[in-house]
Amino acid sequence: MTTVSTTRQIAAPLARVFEILSNAEVFSEAVPQILNVEFLSEQKRGVGTRFRETRDMNGKEVQTELEITELVENDRIRIVSDQGGTIWDTLFTVEDAGEHTVMTMTMDCRPYRLLARLLNLVIMGMVRKAVESDMDAVKAYCEGTPNQTVSA
Repeated sequence: MTTVSTTRQIAAPLARVFEILSNAEVFSEAVPQILNVEFLSEQKRGVGTRFRETRDMNGKEVQTELEITELVENDRIRIVSDQGGTIWDTLFTVEDAGEHTVMTMTMDCRPYRLLARLLNLVIMGMVRKAVESDMDAVKAYCEGTPNQTVSA
């Protein structure tokens, strides 16, 4: 298993940061690399919400199916995907730090196929770069500053 973790301090209220993280449509507005979100469940928020995200990854459109498996309002949200022989388990947490909100994202990558284990070793640098870019985009969106497009 590989874990990618990153933290940002955001000059915005905790509730605003959490709303952006827990709403797939708003999250896609914040992250320029996300081109489209299509809901696969009737619900659009909360545990059990399933959606397909289309993302620009180095000039290619890549689709990923995701599911919200845990949500504690204004505290944490877990989003899981089974893609390419790997379980991608992403936990976002938010914490009130006075004038700032501390946002942490931890992604556990658990490959269950041999080819995925090998491929994950090769792509992990790209994954880390994409995670950092997403976090920077969410920070900029929450703070009301223009997004700077960063290739993932």
